Amino acid sequence: MAKRSRRDGGPKDTTPPPAPPSLRVPVWDAHTHLDLQDGDVASALAAAASVGVSTLVQVGIDVPSSHWAAQAALDDPRVHATAALHPNEAPRLVHGDPDGWSGQRREPGGTAALDAALAEIDALAGLPQVRGVGETGLDYFRTGPEGADAQQESFRRHIAIAKRHGKPLVIHDRDAHDDVLRILAEEGAPDTVVFHCFSGDAEMAKTCADLGYVMSFAGNVTYPSAGRLRDAVAVAPPELLLVETDAPFLTPVPHRGRPNAPYLVPLTVRAMAQVKGLDEDELCAALAANAERVFGPPELP
Repeated sequence: MAKRSRRDGGPKDTTPPPAPPSLRVPVWDAHTHLDLQDGDVASALAAAASVGVSTLVQVGIDVPSSHWAAQAALDDPRVHATAALHPNEAPRLVHGDPDGWSGQRREPGGTAALDAALAEIDALAGLPQVRGVGETGLDYFRTGPEGADAQQESFRRHIAIAKRHGKPLVIHDRDAHDDVLRILAEEGAPDTVVFHCFSGDAEMAKTCADLGYVMSFAGNVTYPSAGRLRDAVAVAPPELLLVETDAPFLTPVPHRGRPNAPYLVPLTVRAMAQVKGLDEDELCAALAANAERVFGPPELP
């Protein structure tokens, strides 16, 4: 399959980091973007498997990438797909993309463009190889107040799609904790909610735990400045934890600034185990069980 162009903000040093020592108990990469990474899917799967990462969740961020994810999952059962409009995609559909950040300079499409895109996501969410609806949610960091209404409308519609198809909801939450939690409460959350690349503190983690929401941690938990993320890991119940890469972004220490990939998951797992004071194998077993419970077993249903 043809690759999509990498989003702005990717790593500048394109030298792949060396592989870490393998995990003894296999885990999943619960959130990755293979379409934005170098190399092909088969090579990514082989490199991941060589270090104990058995299954990858390929995440959609717009209509084209969601179709890409669905096809990748159809081609190989070790890939699970999700489909959604990223929260920054919704205002671009409605208001256009004059700065070209998405790589697709677009004219404003209004609510009709959002409706059409959501109809495609709804159709994809019904496919058996599409195991989740996401990443959706809110992002107030890149999209300013003028895009908030479109983001919130899109988020509400994704919640409905997830509930209609009985699929987990994968949330992108950046600088928007209160509104994300409020809208989930107003709409009624799906049975399974995953906060991808969890960005809250210990109090937010406790709130999510009380609500039964799953928290997925990425390589930024290893960054020296990320003390509040480690505090969140420390209080999050093991049965509500996932690990992810969000590759090619958020490469864990000591390779920050170089391209991330699923085979680097062990670095984040070991950091999480240290924070929680858990044996590595024990944490891996919990992470694998949680991923299978959230996204279903590796074989196609």
